[in-house]
Amino acid sequence: MSDTLFAPGADWQGKIYSDGWRDGGLGTVEVLEKATGKTLGQAGLASEADVASAAAAAHRAQAAWAQVPAPQRGDVLRAFSQLLITHAEEITEQLIRETGSVRFKGDWETHMTAREVLEAAALGSGPQGIQVASAEPGRQSVARRIPIGVVGVITPWNSPLLLAARAVAPALVMGNAVLLKPDVQTPIAGGVLFARLLADAGLPDGLLHVLPGAVDTGRALVKDPGVDMVSFTGSTRAGREIGSVAGGLLKRVSLELGGNNPYVVLDDADVEAASSAGAWGSFFHQGQICLTAGRHIVHESVADAYTAALVRRARALKVGDPMADGVFVGPVVNESQAARAERIVRESLDQGAVLAAGGSRDGLFFEPTVLTGVRPGTPAFDEEIFGPVAAITTFATDEEAIELANLSEYGLAAAVVSRDQAHAQRIADRLHSGVVHINDQTVLHEVYGPIGGVGASGNGFNHSTLTNADQFSEWQWLTSRAEIPTYPF
Repeated sequence: MSDTLFAPGADWQGKIYSDGWRDGGLGTVEVLEKATGKTLGQAGLASEADVASAAAAAHRAQAAWAQVPAPQRGDVLRAFSQLLITHAEEITEQLIRETGSVRFKGDWETHMTAREVLEAAALGSGPQGIQVASAEPGRQSVARRIPIGVVGVITPWNSPLLLAARAVAPALVMGNAVLLKPDVQTPIAGGVLFARLLADAGLPDGLLHVLPGAVDTGRALVKDPGVDMVSFTGSTRAGREIGSVAGGLLKRVSLELGGNNPYVVLDDADVEAASSAGAWGSFFHQGQICLTAGRHIVHESVADAYTAALVRRARALKVGDPMADGVFVGPVVNESQAARAERIVRESLDQGAVLAAGGSRDGLFFEPTVLTGVRPGTPAFDEEIFGPVAAITTFATDEEAIELANLSEYGLAAAVVSRDQAHAQRIADRLHSGVVHINDQTVLHEVYGPIGGVGASGNGFNHSTLTNADQFSEWQWLTSRAEIPTYPF
C-alpha cells in the first residue's frame, strides 16, 4: 500500500469493494469537502444485485473464517488498529474534510477508533464458551459461541469511522463476514478506509464488502436473505423501517437511533463548570451527534446565571472552515440539515422561545445558538435538532425536572450536574435513558461502558467490550456422551 490512503486516481476511485474494487451497479457519487464544496473523490454506488452478489461471496468466505482460531482473528484486528495509528494524521485530515469535523474531533475519532478495534480484538482471546450443568451422568454439556454468519452494517455520516468500527471489528473477530454500507456523504472515511487497511492487516478476501449507497442500497441489504444480522446507527425514522423489515424476516437487528438528550442542572451546580460542559454537549461537532445535549433543563434559581455563562461561551466559539486555526464549530453536513435546524429555531421563536445567542447561518456555517423560554410542545424541546442549538427550559422542583427530562419518546443519553452527588444520583435513578452521566455532559464515548438507547433511541442492544461478544455471536448448546444411552422406545 502506498503512504497515501486517499490519493486521486487510486484503484478505489468510483468503485465499490466486493472481491476487489469494481464498478457499482448504480454508478458513482461525488464526495465533497463540507466546508468548501471541493471534490475529494468519487465512490461507487452499490445496486441490489451488488448486495446479493456480495452476500453470497461473504457466506462462502465466512465458513473458512469461522474455522480460524479466534486469537488469530484477533491478530488481524490488532494489525488494523496499529495501521490506524500509523496513518492517524492523514485519516484525521480526511475526517475534517469529509465530515466537517474540527481538528480535535477528527483526531479524537481516529484514536478512539483504534482503541475500539484493539478492544474488539481482545474478544478473540476471551472465553468462547462455558461448561454448563447437566442432570444426566456421563453427559458433557457446553454452551459455546458461534458466528451469526453475514452481518450487514449500515452507518451514518457524522462519525463514519468510529461508528462503523464499533460494529465491523467485533463482528469480524467473532467469526462473521461483513457487508458495510457507509453513508453516501462519507463513503471514503466510512468505507474505503476499511477496505484498504483491513486488506493490509491480513483480512482474507471476501470477508469485507464495502457497498456505499442511499436508501435503496440499505433496503436491499436489510432484505437480502444472505444477510443474517443488521446493525444500524442512524435516524429513528429509518430505524423503524429497518426494524420492521428485519423483524418480519426474523433477522437479528441492532438499532442505535436518535436522541433528544436532557442535561439537568440542579440549583447547587457550579454554574461556570456546568455551562462549559453544557456548551461542549450542545456545540461539539455542530451538535450533529446522537448524544448531543439538546435540552438544558435548569433550576430556575440559577437559570439567569447559567444562561449568561452559556451565551458567553457560545459567542466565543469561532465558526468556519475546520482546516483553519482556531475554529471550534465547522459546517453543518448539508443544506437540508442546516435548513432543518434553522426551521426548528424559527418555529420555536414563533411559539414563544427567546433568542439569547446566535440564530443565523451563512450557508452551512450555523452560529452556536442559545434559546430560552423553551417549553414542551415547541420544536426545540420536542425534536432532535442535529445542529448547534442549546434549548433552555427551567424547573422548580426535582419532580418537575424528572418529568421534563423524561418527556420525550427518546431515551439515549442524559446527564445531571450538582455539587451534591447523592442528590444527582437520586435524579439519575429515575431517568428513562440508556446512558446517564453525573457531573458530566452527554457526549461521552468509551469502549467499555455499554452505549445504546431505549424507546425511540434503540432496541436495547448496546455497543461495548461488555456486550459485543453477545451481540455478534449466537449461543449454541452442545452435549456429548461416550455411548448412546438406552431409551424405553
